[in-house]
Amino acid sequence: MLNERGPSHAVMEGNGAYNKHAKPPADGAALALPELEKAITEVELGSADEPIVIADYGSSQGKNSLAPMQAAISGLRKRIRPNRPISVFHIDQPSNDFNSLFEVLDADPNRYGMNEPEVYSAAIGKSFYENVLPSGSVHLGWSSYAAVWLSRVPALIPGHFISIRSTGTVHAEFERQAAQDWEAFLTLRARELRPGGRLVVVLPGIADDGSVGLEPIFDHANGALEEMVADGTITFEERSRMTLRAHPRRKRDLLAPFERNRKFQQLTVEDFAMSEVSDPAWDQYGRDRDKDALTTKRTLFFRSIFVPSLACALSPARAGNGEALATFADQMDQRLKQRLARQPAEMRSFVQTILLSKKK
Repeated sequence: MLNERGPSHAVMEGNGAYNKHAKPPADGAALALPELEKAITEVELGSADEPIVIADYGSSQGKNSLAPMQAAISGLRKRIRPNRPISVFHIDQPSNDFNSLFEVLDADPNRYGMNEPEVYSAAIGKSFYENVLPSGSVHLGWSSYAAVWLSRVPALIPGHFISIRSTGTVHAEFERQAAQDWEAFLTLRARELRPGGRLVVVLPGIADDGSVGLEPIFDHANGALEEMVADGTITFEERSRMTLRAHPRRKRDLLAPFERNRKFQQLTVEDFAMSEVSDPAWDQYGRDRDKDALTTKRTLFFRSIFVPSLACALSPARAGNGEALATFADQMDQRLKQRLARQPAEMRSFVQTILLSKKK
């Protein structure tokens, strides 16, 4: 077990950066919308007088939640009266960039509440590895790409920062933590769902050969960190602590809790789907051969999602210094971009969606 000085996990890069650059998760969530639409047609809505409650578990800065929340509200309106209230709760860690979330909800041209006077949005700053809403209160839950993040880092990874490049006992520790966290996540969501409620969870997938599709950018980023140690930009101790608190699960891992009785904590698997997520940036590069545009998109994607977590491993003096953090991120940008430009590669990833129902 890591001690209190082990690496932590930061939320995504602030100032709306995740909204601007997290395109792959948005593309993956789009492929999951058919499962959400199925959930909407099957969820039990209860009394016509009480508000419908939608929970968005792991909202980040809100942009990637707009399409699924719009789909949910539009689908529900086909089943309920126009003036029945709908409450949408966006849930993320306390340090999340909620200012950007509220800006999106207030001013984005695609905001779901624009023509819906009876839709009410709220945010909850709390980890979804805790209770976040009252028991039996949620009609429809949605979680996209967020549950890949673990509740803790179970071990440091020699020579890398991402668990898919770990081996032996270290990999086993991540597998064990991922299994425990998945059961904890399901248990908490089962408690919060109403009987007859539905939960849609979208997660990065793993292909049959064990790949996730993003190995090139992870390996180039790891090489960039090695360069930064070599020239003294970061110390060896800082580098050795850099570990992402994330671990992708296979289909069998997600279904494991349901094997014994075909249900878990009153939850039953209604459907499961896995799809390949295309790489629009690579397709665009095939058309215009603009290597700078390709590598810029790749680099900003990595920075907005992963660099804040890596920066948590810097020494306390630097981790608490905004200028030092910006310098670290800029150095990562520069080196990663150079490495990606030398070896452009396609990065098709995978997405898996599980639709769960809570039985009465």
